[in-house]
Amino acid sequence: MAHRHRTPPPSPLPQRDGIDPVRLRLPADEGGEWATVRDHLVARFGDAVGAWRVDAMVREGRFVGADGPVGMAEPYAAGRYVWFHRDFAAEEPVPFGIGIVYRDERIVVADKPHFLATTPRGRHITETALARLRRDLGLSELQPAHRLDRLTAGLTLFVVRAGDRGAYQTLFRDRLVRKEYEAVAPYDPAVALPVTVRSRIEKERGVLAAREVAGEPNSESRIELVERRGGIGRYRLLPATGRTHQLRVHMNRLGLPILNDPVYPVVLAEGPDAYDSPLQLLANVLEFTDPVTGEPYRFESRLALSQWPR
Repeated sequence: MAHRHRTPPPSPLPQRDGIDPVRLRLPADEGGEWATVRDHLVARFGDAVGAWRVDAMVREGRFVGADGPVGMAEPYAAGRYVWFHRDFAAEEPVPFGIGIVYRDERIVVADKPHFLATTPRGRHITETALARLRRDLGLSELQPAHRLDRLTAGLTLFVVRAGDRGAYQTLFRDRLVRKEYEAVAPYDPAVALPVTVRSRIEKERGVLAAREVAGEPNSESRIELVERRGGIGRYRLLPATGRTHQLRVHMNRLGLPILNDPVYPVVLAEGPDAYDSPLQLLANVLEFTDPVTGEPYRFESRLALSQWPR
């Protein structure tokens, strides 16, 4: 008879710096490899951090089960849940605050600054919009309904209660959110605007730049020139889809790469973030009908691009 998957119990550990603890479910041990929980933890993490470090964490009570800290001699029990907090490398604080555009009991609409990742990933963990907002607002269940690129600033929608997240994510999945971006890029009178750009974009994991390839289009953006000042223009970008780097790729395709883009048209060598020359791309407008209340919303960013101040 098939066993019904049980819902994991709540974590006995609180968040740390806005980051959830790691949850492990101890696997079956048909060969009897692990006499104790400690033995399994060493086998699982010893190559990455060293057996001595795992032992130190066990002795310090940092691995915790539903009934309390895991002891060094605690017998192995398959199916048991264990939680712990990872050690994070020190991160350089992003020197810009997060503005709160709107907040109620269901959602938070934030103005994410340039250089701040939306969610923990890779080397950006505690210095992320999600971790900061959880800490600053005291909202431990807060989750993003979508993601904004780390180098892009502007409106980002977060959901206050975990149970509501799916409803708001569905809005983005089903393209029921109208998104409007602002960009500063070169002006070229030879480029006929407005124009709708459609192409097939692929992004390989571990490769910085996305690329356009032959095949059925999976991305669509409308590009409009709003105004110009000499050799640069301010553009309104209206994405109908949400591929990684889509707007940056499409602007570059037109020969209008967004100012201060470190990837398009040329991938620059990685180095410290250039806080004084951020990518000139801003998520300026979010419009949608609230899936819980049916209320229509329109939010506008309070930020301005540094090379086109309001």
